[in-house]
Amino acid sequence: MQKLIEGIHQFQAKGFLPLQTLFEQLAKGQHPETLFITCSDSRIDPTLLTKAQPGDLFILRNAGNIVPPHGAGNGGEAATIEFAVAALGVKDIIICGHSHCGAMHGLLHPEQVASLPAVSSWLSHAEMTRRIMRENYGHLDGDRLLTATVEENVLVQIENLQTLPAVGSRLVRGDLHLHGWVYKIETGEVFAYDGANGQFVKLAEYHPQIETSVQRRTTHLI
Repeated sequence: MQKLIEGIHQFQAKGFLPLQTLFEQLAKGQHPETLFITCSDSRIDPTLLTKAQPGDLFILRNAGNIVPPHGAGNGGEAATIEFAVAALGVKDIIICGHSHCGAMHGLLHPEQVASLPAVSSWLSHAEMTRRIMRENYGHLDGDRLLTATVEENVLVQIENLQTLPAVGSRLVRGDLHLHGWVYKIETGEVFAYDGANGQFVKLAEYHPQIETSVQRRTTHLI
């Protein structure tokens, strides 16, 4: 805790002043262009990863970067997404998974989270991911299986995202872009889902486009 308190003092003494004009503008309102949905894992930092400034990203975090489908619950995820899309008018939504995801490991090994009933219940929103892995990826194990699970879960959550009314209406208008990313912790690389060839590719090879459906790919690049 002391480290955090000292960090705040350093921010107020040195970090705030160069950005004071920006913060004064932000005090009057926010206009982020991107909703960034990612995992709660402490090893991923959306602003550090994207070099975003305050006010650039509207961020939603939870275990496993999960988006419950419409009608599946009354959690804050749907409200946060609706506010970002309908009130703030974001133009892009990124769902970003990451390597070595504990939530996805728990999804694959439910016995390991059996003593965590809230976690087990939450992971039920990724049941489609679990079923896809069980029925289609029996040839993988270990890290390769976990990597494929992280990737498939990003695609499943993009599908869930499209069931939300606020998102669906914007997709029909064609002014909202959906993107699936995976961050590799140990290398700092980001891979993006390319719907044209059904694969995750390095971000430098990614050509953003509106995805209205998700086609399953057969290879995993990370």
